[in-house]
Amino acid sequence: QAQLVESGGGSVQPGGSLRLSCAASGRPISRATMAWFRQVPAKEREFVAAIIWTGATTRYEDSVTGRFTIYRDNAKNTVALQMNSLKPEDTAVYYCAADFRAGIWALTRAPKASDYEHWGQGTQVTVSS
Repeated sequence: QAQLVESGGGSVQPGGSLRLSCAASGRPISRATMAWFRQVPAKEREFVAAIIWTGATTRYEDSVTGRFTIYRDNAKNTVALQMNSLKPEDTAVYYCAADFRAGIWALTRAPKASDYEHWGQGTQVTVSS
């Protein structure tokens, strides 16, 4: 079904910005809830941000609220994460995810990794002085 490919990761100093992009192919994401997760070694995959198919509702993990913005372009079949005011604790591999099952459609709770059945390969973000 859908294939997801992340890009835009890299190294940045604290306070800097990065924009991550997720390009989908093989299946439209126009009716899917999309999300970004991140993971560091020896820790579970952590929810970062999610957006419903219309883009009208978004949800963020508390530590990134006000700094990160998730947005989507259904016509281009892409979703992006704008990350500003980056901190060293934001260092992680960032993953794009898609849910076509409507299990987390309304985002009435913070999504879990198990809510998503499609994942990208991840892109590394490193924040250091």
